[in-house]
Amino acid sequence: MLWKDEPVTSPRDKFLTVYGRKPVLEALQGGLPVARIHVADGARGDVVQRILGAAKARGVQVNRVSERRVASISRNPKQDQGVVADVAAPNMSPLVAFLEQRTGRLHATSVLVLDGIHNPANVGMILRTATAAGIDGIVVPETGTAAIGPLVIKASAGVAFQAPILRIDKAEYAAAQLVDARFDVVAIDAGDEVLFDAALSDRVALVLGNETDGISDEVRAYCSRAVSLPLAAGVESLNVAAAAAVVCYELTRRSGGATSS
Repeated sequence: MLWKDEPVTSPRDKFLTVYGRKPVLEALQGGLPVARIHVADGARGDVVQRILGAAKARGVQVNRVSERRVASISRNPKQDQGVVADVAAPNMSPLVAFLEQRTGRLHATSVLVLDGIHNPANVGMILRTATAAGIDGIVVPETGTAAIGPLVIKASAGVAFQAPILRIDKAEYAAAQLVDARFDVVAIDAGDEVLFDAALSDRVALVLGNETDGISDEVRAYCSRAVSLPLAAGVESLNVAAAAAVVCYELTRRSGGATSS
């Protein structure tokens, strides 16, 4: 299978990365579960001192490291300002672990798969909406989709730290795993069936595609079919975050309410 060589766990499966001096200071002062901070050897100034003081007051581990190391953690050296924090995300896990926990379970399971969604604001709003609606998991691939950094976290209004994020390298690997786990993988795209009329499995994964190009061919190959959202007055499409909101609450309506499982 495509996904057998996927790593099961890594630090990125347990923590979200917050970078930049002000965001890190706000994370420390706001009571977020900061596990550790990494500060570049050359980072100086009042805000850095306030970060160090806040970390000491909370008993948070501080690692003085090279600028290159900070850049490798943040993956955004132009904006990390020499400071990075690892913040615990208790509901985040590798997709493979999530599926192993649900083997043989009888109750409904709903998953969103994000395929090439580049805009951090869209990813953040989708995380917030899906979490509020009680969706069981949101697959946010490491490759091809906006990284869960400060812009995504801000757009989610902080909900990203509690969201049931499922990690994997690529969206196509996620689709392969879900099919193998007997999920019905369905594309939200142009199709003859309308979502509100479509019969959906109790184990369903709905795929949301790129803002411009839609769902990739690699992921579409695993989809059983496409279902659409009804559009009137000549409107051609919805913003992907708006479409996600409709999808999430249709799943909630079918399940009888927004309850976390």
